[in-house]
Amino acid sequence: HVQLVESGGGSVQPGGSLRLSCDASGYTYSSNCMGWFRQAPGKEREGVAAIDSDGIASYADSVKGRFTVSRDNANNTVNLMMNSLKPEDTAMYYCAAHPRVCPKVFTPSTHGRFPYWGQGTQVTVSS
Repeated sequence: HVQLVESGGGSVQPGGSLRLSCDASGYTYSSNCMGWFRQAPGKEREGVAAIDSDGIASYADSVKGRFTVSRDNANNTVNLMMNSLKPEDTAMYYCAAHPRVCPKVFTPSTHGRFPYWGQGTQVTVSS
């Protein structure tokens, strides 16, 4: 039984920072692609960042230079450090896992390829 549990969401002012974490269990974590997605009210779920088993990361254009994804294979965790947050970053953020391939580019259909999901953690950026 694959389980992904996110934590670290909250409310922050524009320009602030938040760090999200995802604890993974129930499968061979180290060989998987781990991704972060987000969904704002009334919008489609979109990819934010992903990191493969070698630590190679990819990012959506909207977060490049502001967000950093990292993973700790020894502790089965993946983190998303979010800096210079903007109101448009407000969304529910989800951790997801794929057994093999990590996306290099995010498209509207990327989230459909990930079979395992966490319950989400809310991020709100507002003054």
